[in-house]
Amino acid sequence: MQQLAVFSTSAKDGVTEAALRALMATAGCAPDADTEIRCLADNRAYEVAVGDALTTDGAVDRMIAALRPPADAAGIDVNIVPDAGRRKRLLIADMDSTIITSESLDDMAVMAGLAEQVLPVTRRAMNGELDFTAALDARIALFAGQKESLLQDALEDAVLTSGAKTLVRTMRANGGRAYLVSGGFTAITGPIAAACGFDGHHANQLELSGGVLTGRVLRPILDRDAKARHLHHYCNEMGIDASAAAAIGDGSNDLAMLTGAGFGVAFHGKPALRQQVQLQLNHTDLTGLLYLQGYRACEFVTG
Repeated sequence: MQQLAVFSTSAKDGVTEAALRALMATAGCAPDADTEIRCLADNRAYEVAVGDALTTDGAVDRMIAALRPPADAAGIDVNIVPDAGRRKRLLIADMDSTIITSESLDDMAVMAGLAEQVLPVTRRAMNGELDFTAALDARIALFAGQKESLLQDALEDAVLTSGAKTLVRTMRANGGRAYLVSGGFTAITGPIAAACGFDGHHANQLELSGGVLTGRVLRPILDRDAKARHLHHYCNEMGIDASAAAAIGDGSNDLAMLTGAGFGVAFHGKPALRQQVQLQLNHTDLTGLLYLQGYRACEFVTG
């Protein structure tokens, strides 16, 4: 099976074909002089066929282990993907620290004066050190008595990650479907999904009484396993195999859906997630997932 090394970056200075050849040589993976390095976006993304070198077990892992350290040092992402079946028909995306730049619950905590109690728990939960449901319940209990308007305030402060709209709109324009699946809250995922053009959204719902948060999350909780179930639900609904789906997220709560999808991408992932997921975007915005699928910048749907 033909394999491709895909290099991408959002760094200001970008990257050149010559720099990539030098990087691959440094890692002991230099392509032949006549091997084409295909440009996906000038100074931003390139791909090169490496399939002939990856016929043995573990060969992809070994090449990534050789290429990623010098690439990381240069602010460049490198991933190896099969050429066959690259264009995915389904996108399942996390919201917090993926489609938006921050953790919405942490933003609420800052506004409510609860940052010291909430933020450390969020960091540990997203790194897989705490049970997600227990950590969510404990944090939300601190918000008992806060006004419902806190959710709207957090929404108004939310910033879309660079490339979010382009990722969703490009995949949908090419016949795909896209769903926002978050451990966050429906009051925020709904407007964010609409702004990006997702087909739908799923998240947790906070209990309210008289315009005030009760400090409880309604059941069922959308946790790691629920994210994976949504992935498989939409695959079944569309009549496609999970290999035709892409999933992207940043925390341990995303692991099951990432490992269940054809392309599971850790986006600026937490350390524990990066240790378990091979496809990673640490230096590229969300358009990096389009480059992995072989889209060229001239094919992007923006606006």
